[in-house]
Amino acid sequence: MYQYDSYDQTLVDERVAQYRGQVQRYLAGQLSDDEFRPLRLMNGLYIQRHAPMLRVAIPYGLLSSGQLRTLAHIARRYDQGYGHFTTRQNIQFNWPKLEDTPDILAELAQAQMHAIQTSGNCIRNVTADHLAGVAPDEIADPRVYCEIIRQWSTFHPEFSYLPRKFKIAVTGATHDRAAAQVHDIGLNLLRNQQGEIGFRVLVGGGLGRTPIIGQVIREFLPQRDLLSYLEAILRVYNLHGRRDNLYKARIKILVKALGAAKFREQVEAEWQCIKDSGLVLDDAEVERVQHFFAPPPYDPAAADDTGLLQSIKSDPGFATWVRHNVAEHKVAGYRNVFVALKEPGTPPGDITAEQMDALADLADRYSFGQIRSTHHQNLLLADVRQADLHALWRELAALKLAAPVIGTLADMICCPGLDFCSLANASSISIAQQINEKFDSLDYLYDLGDIRLNMSGCMNACGHHHVGHIGILGVDKKGEEWYQISLGGSSENDATLGDILGPSVPKTEVANTLERILQVYVERRQDGERFVDACRRIGLEPFRLRAYAPGSQAAKQEEQRYAVGY
Repeated sequence: MYQYDSYDQTLVDERVAQYRGQVQRYLAGQLSDDEFRPLRLMNGLYIQRHAPMLRVAIPYGLLSSGQLRTLAHIARRYDQGYGHFTTRQNIQFNWPKLEDTPDILAELAQAQMHAIQTSGNCIRNVTADHLAGVAPDEIADPRVYCEIIRQWSTFHPEFSYLPRKFKIAVTGATHDRAAAQVHDIGLNLLRNQQGEIGFRVLVGGGLGRTPIIGQVIREFLPQRDLLSYLEAILRVYNLHGRRDNLYKARIKILVKALGAAKFREQVEAEWQCIKDSGLVLDDAEVERVQHFFAPPPYDPAAADDTGLLQSIKSDPGFATWVRHNVAEHKVAGYRNVFVALKEPGTPPGDITAEQMDALADLADRYSFGQIRSTHHQNLLLADVRQADLHALWRELAALKLAAPVIGTLADMICCPGLDFCSLANASSISIAQQINEKFDSLDYLYDLGDIRLNMSGCMNACGHHHVGHIGILGVDKKGEEWYQISLGGSSENDATLGDILGPSVPKTEVANTLERILQVYVERRQDGERFVDACRRIGLEPFRLRAYAPGSQAAKQEEQRYAVGY
């Protein structure tokens, strides 16, 4: 993984010192709330419902075991003993005291971590496929280009005050696991007929109040032109993006207003002026960064192990875990292991300090000292020898990190919602618990198969509900929490926005409504057909008729709500 040099360390240390002085002046009354707000946002500090929230950057989701121990220490000393992993591969602490945040950032800096550009109208943390470097379907390792983009974009003086926040995702495999099509810029690594590396460039994707799938403006951008082309896109956006309306300030609104063709023309014109400047990405720089992501010292003898099949045959619990939580690896004899942060009774994405410390130890023993965060609020141990899987499973199970639910309805995405977020309209965590209690049979979950359930507590869509196979959005109706359901979304190669099923349902009826929706799928599915594919084949109407069936509690409450003039 990338290691700070003296320039990196000095830059981060000086930012900590600068922020410490800003906090001291604010607490002394020398800075007003309005003056301090942009300063704290530059360092990842939000003011939430109950306390400040600090978002820590995890570039492209990669952590060392030492860094995970630092996060555990921060959770234990400065928070309430846990952290929350997000859909953008970062971690959030929900209970730090403002006066402690400079010390937290100083301790992060010692571990080569920071919270810079995790908030504010700037280029945010660059994300990637959580299987980068180890996926069998990979064309090239996207982390190399994520790191190059990170170094180019951090403290970029021209893009520190964009019209709105800006997110970039890079995927290097044939299967998009980075949700590239719903980012401001999505980059798909390709090879042309000559075998040269380049990028398919998408712009204008995003969720929130105006969800839009990104559009392709370059089918093949040569590697050498990556940074200059990104600079051209950002310049066009910075110049023409709206600053008069917060809800229309994202690049997706500009691309939609101009049309992809016109936007591309403006980018190409700007790019012609700078493409041969100092932003040319030469092979030497790519090779320099590639060095940091060299493969670990794999054991050639790992492929000779014959014990895995025997363990699977003799231990049904282990076999179930392998089937759902273990993925193929590009190196024979190794596997990728998903660490499930989806234990029933625990908010999705949450992990305790004790679990982080123990997982760091497991990473040292089984995964070359590295841990990854995923877009589905889980963690990943890549590079695990298949001979070690059984021992690792037993230890993860003891830590309650081995729930065999990856890819099932229980592997849901869930934002903090009304429990923490000052922007939320409705609770998310309590609905996740309601769904877990309703669907507590693993056999039933496995029969349902691959289902992505995404839930957000407001239209900001931190839970990516628009692109869930099942999406749930919390809404406020005269002080009551109601939930809108959508079906048929996806954030993968077939990226699609889900269609709203119908009227929202009351808080008490979310799981019951889902049960009726899923009954339709079980009755109407064809052999091997996924839920999302069945939705697209038969349309919404069969699901709508069952969800709001006459006499159902959801239908009765909906009728009553309209009768009293909601």
